[in-house]
Amino acid sequence: MTTTTTSTPTPTTTPTTTETPTALLSAVGVSIWLDDLSRARLSSGSLQRLITEKNVVGVTTNPSIFQAAITSGTDYQEKITALAAQGASVEETIFEITTADVADACDLFAPLYTATNGVDGRVSIEVDPRLAWDTEATITEAKALYKKVNKANVLIKIPATLEGLAAITATLGAGISVNVTLIFSLERYSAVINAFQAGLKLAKDNGHDLTTIHSVASFFVSRVDTEIDHRLETLGTNEARALKGQAGLANARLAYQLYEELFSTERWAVLAAAGARPQRPLWASTGVKDPTYPDTLYVTELAAPGVVNTMPEKTLDATYHHATITGDTITGHYQEAATILDALEDQGISYDTIVEQLETEGLQKFVTSWKELLTDINTALTTARNAA
Repeated sequence: MTTTTTSTPTPTTTPTTTETPTALLSAVGVSIWLDDLSRARLSSGSLQRLITEKNVVGVTTNPSIFQAAITSGTDYQEKITALAAQGASVEETIFEITTADVADACDLFAPLYTATNGVDGRVSIEVDPRLAWDTEATITEAKALYKKVNKANVLIKIPATLEGLAAITATLGAGISVNVTLIFSLERYSAVINAFQAGLKLAKDNGHDLTTIHSVASFFVSRVDTEIDHRLETLGTNEARALKGQAGLANARLAYQLYEELFSTERWAVLAAAGARPQRPLWASTGVKDPTYPDTLYVTELAAPGVVNTMPEKTLDATYHHATITGDTITGHYQEAATILDALEDQGISYDTIVEQLETEGLQKFVTSWKELLTDINTALTTARNAA
């Protein structure tokens, strides 16, 4: 790595004890973000407690998270009733509710944002997933979300579809920080880094201060194991079963190697000299799906300087209570990781086919959640108007 990459400040919080596993993970250089947000988390103080006690320095959201938050309980009823009285549409209601939660979370994380010089204290909000295959509509929505939240520490999430790559470049070029999401393949990750660096060049040409533009690239982990493990189990041989639980880690480790390589180029050095910060790898989907695996597998085995691990609360709690942090568990494991992916190909398991399938399924899951949210909000608005 060049000095331009490793100069990124190591984000930490002030934990209740410096010896908790989450504090030790932070000391390695991993930023712990929570993969969840709701009005209840904000109003109850639970999010603040996670910041104080468990070293949480950021939050990510997605359509499924918002669908679960808004449709469970009554936390949003008053807001929905008020919007119904104003004649708001379903889309307008969702836009108002989600951006309000994100803006308030941004305020909560503002001290961390300042303390880490803008690296952490970040809150992500995703564009409508139905726009994932429409470049121009994604750009328009990204700008609208950024304007509405109106907080320096917001990240706009854009899926890493082929159509999304140009939207990522354009959004960064407008001076807006971006969380690129739903990355599964190394080839697509390379394209994402290219889109990021092109976006910073565009932002520089447009007169934006590169020191204020940040980005993470969300590389999904556990879903890779879930799909590949199923295929290995179907094969049923001892050789196949011996590879279970290794593909997700191998894929992520090779992604980190790619990060090191592509942020050590002359192209990057020019941008870094202008104040640019590297786009950090973010490990997403880090909750273990197979109960036979250690519940902190995708945390302890993917620790390295300059990465983000966004965890569901169950994984965060497990990490805090019993994870064994042994330092950097990525650097130096690249050949081993490549060997694992080669072994999978030898078993007749096509890497390219699987990562393409996972992207399609990941996007469809978010689209389904969004459609369910639209239906539920439509019902709630109708009920509120009939009761008025």
